[in-house]
Amino acid sequence: MTKSKLLLILLVLIALGSYFTLDLGQYLSLQYAQSRLAEIQAYRDNHFVFSACLYFAVYVIATALSIPGAIIITLVGGAIFGLFWGTLLVSFASSIGATLAFLVSRLILRDWVEKRFGDYLAPINRGIERDGNFYLFSIRMVPLFPFFIVNLLMGLTSIRTFSYYWVSQLGMLLGTIVYVNAGSELAQIESVSGLVSAPVLFSLVLLGVLPLVARFLLGLLRRSKPPQRHPQPAHFDANVVVIGAGSAGLVASLIVAGAKAKVVLIEKHKMGGDCLNTGCVPSKSLIRSGRIKSYLDRAQEFGIADVKGTVDFGAVMQRVRDVIARIEPHDSVARFTGLGVECIAGDAHIESPYCVTVDGRRIHTRSIILASGARPQVPPIPGLDSIDYYTSDTIWTLESLPPRLLVVGGGPIGCELAQAFSNLGSRVTQVDMAPRLLPREDPEVADLIAARFAAQGIHVLTGHSLQRFIREGDVGVMVADYNGSSVRVEFDAVLLAVGRKANVEGFGLEALGVATTAQGTVAVNEFMQTNYPNIYACGDVAGPYQFTHMASYQAWFAALNAMLGGLWRSPANYRVVPWATFTDPEIARVGLNETEAREQGIPFELTRYDLDDLDRAIADSEAHGFIKILTPPGSDRILGVTIVGYHAAELIGEFVLAMTHNLGLKKISAATHIYPTLYEANKFAANAWRNARLPQRYFPWLERFFRWRRNQE
Repeated sequence: MTKSKLLLILLVLIALGSYFTLDLGQYLSLQYAQSRLAEIQAYRDNHFVFSACLYFAVYVIATALSIPGAIIITLVGGAIFGLFWGTLLVSFASSIGATLAFLVSRLILRDWVEKRFGDYLAPINRGIERDGNFYLFSIRMVPLFPFFIVNLLMGLTSIRTFSYYWVSQLGMLLGTIVYVNAGSELAQIESVSGLVSAPVLFSLVLLGVLPLVARFLLGLLRRSKPPQRHPQPAHFDANVVVIGAGSAGLVASLIVAGAKAKVVLIEKHKMGGDCLNTGCVPSKSLIRSGRIKSYLDRAQEFGIADVKGTVDFGAVMQRVRDVIARIEPHDSVARFTGLGVECIAGDAHIESPYCVTVDGRRIHTRSIILASGARPQVPPIPGLDSIDYYTSDTIWTLESLPPRLLVVGGGPIGCELAQAFSNLGSRVTQVDMAPRLLPREDPEVADLIAARFAAQGIHVLTGHSLQRFIREGDVGVMVADYNGSSVRVEFDAVLLAVGRKANVEGFGLEALGVATTAQGTVAVNEFMQTNYPNIYACGDVAGPYQFTHMASYQAWFAALNAMLGGLWRSPANYRVVPWATFTDPEIARVGLNETEAREQGIPFELTRYDLDDLDRAIADSEAHGFIKILTPPGSDRILGVTIVGYHAAELIGEFVLAMTHNLGLKKISAATHIYPTLYEANKFAANAWRNARLPQRYFPWLERFFRWRRNQE
């Protein structure tokens, strides 16, 4: 705590202590004001300017310290200075005092509140940034709200000081006039509670509440109002039409059908989308085969000699197809039809916000959910059309293992598949124009993966700008620039893994004018709505996180909001977003990492636990990697966790649960973890946070105490 903050707290305590100790409240009573009114008015007649300045200062100080009695001071202002001067003095004094109380609350309490309740305060601050002035004005219009509480609470938010001042002055003006005017009859007032009639108070409350009600009704009308040029049909065939049967579309359809609403699901290719057919399922199956081969190559580490493992790549790819076939029934037309979803195969085209056509069939619907996914990007590289290249969608058509594989791209997909093919026996070269692999991770994470790749024999070329492809006979050649020098790499096959592009073309979005982002995704708000209130988007087509689990998460909100049709909306919250890269070692993330925290200027403390000290990791010969936890200074609240190591994607789950339900490291430390498991690492990391904060200065006293105990009879 800074010296200035300590001084401010001391001054406030002294002022409040003096108020109660010296019983200054007696001077802010109705009886005292009435008994001395004649003397005060006489003094005003002889010293008007000084009286006005003194009154102004007393009002500001009393309001700034949140001292009860503002109504009495306002009444006295009306009795002494009349309606015009009284209103003028009270209006400015109350606003300045309120702003000072607001600043005192902000300086003393805001940091403490943000450390402990930052997750709850964040959505409030977002609302304040958007509508704070409007709501403050409405609250100020209603004199039933204790204004000193408003000052203290608003000081904890992000509203700007100047905005708080002028909105407060404008919002309190009408109530000020009413009470100053009542003060002109101060001698006849018998009690504060009866000085303003019930009709007047009720009118003020209505004035304050009316803008809120009007805003709600206007918002409701905007959400339910048909977009221009597209009138609603007289009859609807469905409550919701979902376009795309990937992870987002399947989940959205299940939710709508589960609520007994009519849902139509349209897919032009394969049920299950990218995740089942070309993404998560096949890639993890291939990674598993490669991992088994790497274990065979390490067999001597475990005391097993003469182990031979020959890769049958055709059998590996057949296993991938078998895994897909086994999971396929989960996403099949038969299953979803049985659950109440009408499934249609064909090309969907959005004719209007209320009409979707499929191969000539017109479906009128109240809402539409876009879940059309994304596809691999194919950059316009000169010479690309002269070679046979693969993407993460087409690599699964390989029937023979490429002796030399070139992987273009250093992101998660490129790293996962580069290592998998290397494990299976390909000589892999990985190239990326970025200065390091995995640019979204902390540098030490990328360095650890790069070191593992180098030890495995993967040739990593970062900082290389790909110029062109050349075919020389049966051999492909990549030409890249590295600090002005030309670099050539020969390959038998090339995998392009340079990102994914949202599928927004070909089904009517352009003609309809559905807004997109600079990244090429469909623009949505926190309710997953597009610029058409009844058209929603979720999953890869909406972003910003192109993960299967986030597609399912967004689908919940898109489906819920689409069904309710504007009657009620639930916003998605991206506070806790986990993900993993399935290299060896695995990388798992949730929340902020060091790089992001520094870029955003978020203060943090770092706790680290190295997995080379974990018993189970040692027993499994996987003693490498670490857990890094970011917490606010002085708090055990978790801002983010990065885990690099064996089964990191499983270990991160405990931290995801803790962050979701606002559990700190103390709770994790207090939980019993089975020994010996990798799971124990989470407890040890939490213990590392606690151990770093033990009260060392008390240890000598404890040592003396226990020495004294030993010497007692």
